Amino acid sequence: MSRPRIALIGLGMAVAPHANSLMDLEDCVEVAYAFSPSRERRENFAARYPFPLGDSLDTILADDSVSTAIVLTPPNTHLAVVSRLAGAGKHVLLEKPLEISVARAEQLVNTCRDAGVALGVVLQHRYRPAGVRLRQLLAAGKLGRILAASTGIRLWRPQDYYDQPGRGDKDRDGGGVLLTQGIHTLDLLLQIAGPVATVTGFATTTPVHRMQTEDLAVAALRFANGALGVVEASTTAFPGHPERIEITAEHGSATLLGTELRVQFHNGETEIINADATPGGTGADPMAFPHDYHRGLIQDFLMAAATGKTPPVSGESALAVQRLIEGLLASAAREEPVHLSAG
Repeated sequence: MSRPRIALIGLGMAVAPHANSLMDLEDCVEVAYAFSPSRERRENFAARYPFPLGDSLDTILADDSVSTAIVLTPPNTHLAVVSRLAGAGKHVLLEKPLEISVARAEQLVNTCRDAGVALGVVLQHRYRPAGVRLRQLLAAGKLGRILAASTGIRLWRPQDYYDQPGRGDKDRDGGGVLLTQGIHTLDLLLQIAGPVATVTGFATTTPVHRMQTEDLAVAALRFANGALGVVEASTTAFPGHPERIEITAEHGSATLLGTELRVQFHNGETEIINADATPGGTGADPMAFPHDYHRGLIQDFLMAAATGKTPPVSGESALAVQRLIEGLLASAAREEPVHLSAG
């Protein structure tokens, strides 16, 4: 199979793990264009990476040899950019979130489906080996039925992070800690425990930050399978702590702490994976993490697109976490529980 030619669109803060992954994958993918409308960002990118620069989105759209685009533009541009790419018959791997609202996210997913192009979403926490192992144990029935599933996402971002134009703004980003940072761990929670049926949430902007959207949110959850849980998500927790997912089940309990898994069974057996691992990205430098999980996600997406299969992290599957986040914020605004639909 020949190497697919792809375009990298958007060269901002999120580009490094993608570009590093593409360098690792040079034997199976060719980067035809790297493009940003910002000349400064194009120049900074060219100084770090050996990929050819593109001069416009129109050039990429018109090049029939380009089969796929990785889109890293701001969330509020996703629908417009992806619609043009899908209309040109190009597969799309999209940086999270899908869009700034569930309605726009659903429209984006439908646009790609109707165009017959693959749509993947960069929710790379699904590729952490500890999380993969926990899902395997649950699928095999080793832990039995889940009784409770909770997460603590206690991160730190200094004010200068939010001083960047558009960062944390409702119109550009769609939300704060939930949609921008917490989405990764919340998505993994749903992959482990299943969909949420009802959420009762609270959200606020604390005195720690000057920003438009929430930097602290908490919620109580009732999952569709009857399990209960809680969520705490914040970018005010100095100096930043590894994200935690805790599972209480019929035959034992499990804790994911960053990239580490600890499982304790009622019969005395234990299982530990990646003990004392440091996941990174929880503090002032949000990009201080390895790109291994991005590489695996990109490689699997390219294979799925080439063979006509559904990507492992599909646009459709990414709607669930977006619905949870929007439901939590709606609950906070209305001061009442919100019942979530499967879509």
